[in-house]
Amino acid sequence: MLRRSALALAAAASLFAPAAFAADTIKVGVLHSLSGTMAISETVLKDTVLMAIDEINAKGGLLGKKLEPVVVDPASNWPLFAEKAKQLISQDKVAVVFGCWTSVSRKSVLPVFEQTNSLLFYPVQYEGEELSKNVFYTGAAPNQQAIPAVEYLMSKDGGGAKRFVLLGTDYVYPRTTNKILRAFLHSKGIKDEDIMEEYTPFGHSDYQSIIAKIKKFSAEGKKTAVVSTINGDSNVPFYKELGNQGLKATDVPVVAFSVGEEELRGVDAKPLVGHLAAWNYFMSIKNPANDAFIKKWSDYAKAKGIAGHKDKPLTNDPMEATYIGINMWAQAVKKAGSTDTDKVIAAMAGQTFPAPSGITSKMDEKNHHLHKSVFIGEVKADGQFNVVWKTPGPVKAQPWSPYIPENKGKKDEPEKK
Repeated sequence: MLRRSALALAAAASLFAPAAFAADTIKVGVLHSLSGTMAISETVLKDTVLMAIDEINAKGGLLGKKLEPVVVDPASNWPLFAEKAKQLISQDKVAVVFGCWTSVSRKSVLPVFEQTNSLLFYPVQYEGEELSKNVFYTGAAPNQQAIPAVEYLMSKDGGGAKRFVLLGTDYVYPRTTNKILRAFLHSKGIKDEDIMEEYTPFGHSDYQSIIAKIKKFSAEGKKTAVVSTINGDSNVPFYKELGNQGLKATDVPVVAFSVGEEELRGVDAKPLVGHLAAWNYFMSIKNPANDAFIKKWSDYAKAKGIAGHKDKPLTNDPMEATYIGINMWAQAVKKAGSTDTDKVIAAMAGQTFPAPSGITSKMDEKNHHLHKSVFIGEVKADGQFNVVWKTPGPVKAQPWSPYIPENKGKKDEPEKK
């Protein structure tokens, strides 16, 4: 009888063992598309989070506990992002979530994070016009990418463009960014007849007629440039068609806001030499912090056998923004002595981290955005970028664009709710 009771107790203990183990970890949610049209860009961000978690755990974890990643795949399906966010917060009980790429996915999950008072770190450039207590935006606001890029295209060094093609994927980020850019161009004396605006759906693959249209628009006498907010795997056929139709950077330069080293992996970059991208980081930047970041990623990718990267490891801007975000969050948790959302938010203000871009990256004390340097790079034949322009130092984000009249008087900090 005694032996049977002991066995029953042992069995009961084994049932509760996983829960006891879970209580000894801090769960971290990873909410990135690992399938569908956005997988080309987002999969590597999941791996960046996992690499950073391994690093933090190797140094002893946080608050005496190891970090435990919980990875989900919202599959480039915007409503599914909200469902997966609910699952991570309510069922998996994560302390924080790192995720989303498109603004439509971020807009989908935002009510979930605000209603549950949970934390999202969002690592990609975006259109601004948003400021939430529950989100830290570690990618660029428009004044840290889109506006400087267009200013460069209008400058003598950038070719002195007088006509602009605003070409994007049909969703909130390109449309809002282009609304801001159209207002900015108006402020510089560019008229509507010198602005062409075109959108294609997610996953679009036939750019033949659009490139032909751009060629015709550019043949009307004024120097023309293309501003591309195409997202996801559509970038591959777009750039292939640019090459097919011989649209060279010397004739009509294209500056992209969502194309980096990873997106150019599947493209013959030789016909694209001289076309541009605007980011806050490029892999080709030379400094000790970036050398260390690239080596960490290369070693990790090889050790984990990450597809594509084990043989040709690449880093890019959203990877850097992800890496900065998770490290700043870890620093804030240590400072707060807790993973409590409100305590971590308070501790995030003014956090700094030596960014691979070569600056000490700082989280603004109020507006939940990083101060970031801006770089414009030309595509090289090997798919890397040669930096041709940069800001003298970090730029403070403007979440509310000053070119949109209704933003007048809006506060540069999240509302207290």
